[in-house]
Amino acid sequence: MPRPYPREFREDVVRVARNRGPGVTLAQIAQDFGVHEMTITKWLRAADVEDGVKPGVASEHARELREARRRIRLLEQENEVLRRAAAYLSQAQLPKRLYPLVRELAAAGAPIRVPVAVAGRVLKLHRQHYYAWLAQPVTGGELEEAYLANAVFDAHREDPEFRLLFDEVNAAGHEVSERTVWKICSANQWWCVFGKKRRGKNGRPGAPAHDDLVRREFTAPGPNRLWLTDITEHPTGEGKVYLCAVKDVWSNRIVGYSIADRMTSQLAVDALESAVSRRGVRVAGCTLHSDRGGQFRSRKLQHSLWRHQMRGSMGQVGSAGDNAAMESFFSLLQRNVLDRHRWTTREELRIAIVTWIERTYHRRRRQARLARLTPIEFEIIMSQAADQAA
Repeated sequence: MPRPYPREFREDVVRVARNRGPGVTLAQIAQDFGVHEMTITKWLRAADVEDGVKPGVASEHARELREARRRIRLLEQENEVLRRAAAYLSQAQLPKRLYPLVRELAAAGAPIRVPVAVAGRVLKLHRQHYYAWLAQPVTGGELEEAYLANAVFDAHREDPEFRLLFDEVNAAGHEVSERTVWKICSANQWWCVFGKKRRGKNGRPGAPAHDDLVRREFTAPGPNRLWLTDITEHPTGEGKVYLCAVKDVWSNRIVGYSIADRMTSQLAVDALESAVSRRGVRVAGCTLHSDRGGQFRSRKLQHSLWRHQMRGSMGQVGSAGDNAAMESFFSLLQRNVLDRHRWTTREELRIAIVTWIERTYHRRRRQARLARLTPIEFEIIMSQAADQAA
């Protein structure tokens, strides 16, 4: 079963279809974007239902209904937690510990089974602490370390300028090494007031999340081996528009992109997810090369790379040549689309960008590196040749 098209791609196709000029048919738009004409018709019908033009149950209403049911179920669970907690704490003969109550509520045979996360949120308990208690009680070593940390803190609080806390702790009756005292102080950030100097940023760039695996060798033996990504921006009458694109070096095809009015890490994540979804094949082992921008060093993007079993690569700071192939595409986009007009709205510029990528760049613009073929023609011919060779 083929993977569904990304939501942002579907919305772009609907925008282009609704704003098509006279004489432009849905069949022509379907050919330009590489989808079936019936698929575009279904997307237009669904968009009309969403906008209230035609009768029907919109996806937003269905989503609200599911959310309401989920919220009702969550409220029932929270009420059960409060009711059981009030009854549990009212018994004077029992110790005032809530971990046993959480275990009872999460048991399979409970009248209303309450997940540990819900019970912990209502009772303001940490799940990690609950599971640690569930695994085993506090050990003697941990208790001894807690007493030792209290002694170190007392010595530090009495004299913050004093550096030799080890002697004070041993004088208080604790037999401990100097390394252990240093470890406790380091873990709790207890430093002498005349200790380490604070270091400012001084405009230094952030550390790269990955090494440079490309080394300006923008070639690939096959599809989904090396992808390049970057972000560009352009002003409109309503504000700036940001585009994050993902390019396959093998065929120079833009395999995924995302457009937004803010440059956040989610923009890069959406572009990567769009590329993975549109390719419809396994991308494990593929290298994603970028610069050291904060969007590409974010935890969200690193998690997406890990989830798809992809490798990350980053160039040097201030070196445009490390991602020259992607900069070349943005330069082409700048000359052919962005700088051709003064764009009034973000919607207008968005339609122009996606139309140029899908219709002109992919299917009409021939490239010398691809033997005078377009990216789509190159992929079709090379894929057929590979199938015949196999």
